[in-house]
Amino acid sequence: MPSPAPKSASAPSTGASRAPWRSLRYRSMRWWSVANFLSNAGTWMQLTVQNLLVLQITGSAAATGLSMSVQAAPALFMSLLGGTAVDRWPLKLTAAVSQALLGAVAFTTAVLVALDRLDLTSLMVLAAVTGMIATVDGPACALLGNDLVPVEDVPSAIGVGALVHNAGRLVGTALAGVTVGFLGTAAAYAANGLSFLFVTAVIPFLRPAPGAVRHAAHERAAPRPGSGKPEPDMTVRQGLLFFARRPRLVALAAVTGISSVFGRNYGLTLAVLVTGPLAGGAGSFGTVSTVLAVGGILGAVLGARLRRPSVRLVGTLAAAGGLLQVAAGLSPSLAVLLVLVLPMTVVESVSDTAGTAVLQTDPPAHLRGRVLGVWSSIGTVWGLGGPPALGLLMELAGARGALVAGGLIIAGAIGAGLVLRARRTPAPVPLPTKDGDVGLAALGTAA
Repeated sequence: MPSPAPKSASAPSTGASRAPWRSLRYRSMRWWSVANFLSNAGTWMQLTVQNLLVLQITGSAAATGLSMSVQAAPALFMSLLGGTAVDRWPLKLTAAVSQALLGAVAFTTAVLVALDRLDLTSLMVLAAVTGMIATVDGPACALLGNDLVPVEDVPSAIGVGALVHNAGRLVGTALAGVTVGFLGTAAAYAANGLSFLFVTAVIPFLRPAPGAVRHAAHERAAPRPGSGKPEPDMTVRQGLLFFARRPRLVALAAVTGISSVFGRNYGLTLAVLVTGPLAGGAGSFGTVSTVLAVGGILGAVLGARLRRPSVRLVGTLAAAGGLLQVAAGLSPSLAVLLVLVLPMTVVESVSDTAGTAVLQTDPPAHLRGRVLGVWSSIGTVWGLGGPPALGLLMELAGARGALVAGGLIIAGAIGAGLVLRARRTPAPVPLPTKDGDVGLAALGTAA
């Protein structure tokens, strides 16, 4: 693999471009996007094959779900520790080692499958190990990608990452069946292992652009002047305290949590709506799912045009998505539903991109890993608790009622929060100057 030249990896930023692809001006970001595409394709290939493999071993759909839960469970308990490790260790080294370890797990699984020695217990152990490594790999790779571009281009990097993720998912899922059919199940795991090794090989050649956030662990661990002791800011507790005391992050968590629990789970709510009240079949829901995917891609492109997103923008878009969800729940026909689903998904995707940009750029460099760790733990709670809560709401109110009630809860809660914040914002205070009184807005909270 040719190594990118350092000087071309740091192309200067030109003007205030809002092009969604502006982060790809930097060679290192282009290499990183290619590597992530291959890695995502390999990961989705493995996930698809893994579900089939569990079904072959056990014949149980419940065991398939259990294997997915085992892999996701470490994020609930270990994300804070993983984020702390990212803050303590050099970022490029951390990402490279975690990718190499994930590759080793994939190769180990491939060997066990090829030798017909893989049983359910060993598969669960390997899934748990993968989940534990991911608690470090997730924040490390996210921050590494953002560190390759100037701060104002981070939304573009996140939008490009979302597109790469979706493209990798489509390609990986499609390749899974072809690979298993021609080369066998072990080949899919081996291919994923190779994709991790490719990312590992690319990381040492990545160079940050001018204006990018620097992630230098040795600078943060420098001794306090006159004390000879390191600054006590590298603990899990410091990350929790920073998150809890940062109003805009708490507000972002509240907006995202409400939206995740009472919306977004369209694979559940829209499936019941289409096959029930709208009297459609599996083909009709497939059409709705396609529109959802298209809306997500369009939203990622629009979100990538942002430069300085705010929590207010995230909340406004999420509330708009909630109102569109209400309208979707009242759809009299499948055609009307399709018309509403596209803008609903677009605004929610833009909201997600904006929220991710705020989350990853708001904390100081030495706390970003731990903040992402806190966020991952919270997100896991939403992921585990949201579907059962929504399922209960559907049992009580039906598919239409769940969509309408959920959308109203989202829009109402966010609207109330915006109103309360506006009332707490202090009025402008006139300050005398030599040329007379000039009204200057008093500072309020960042949220």
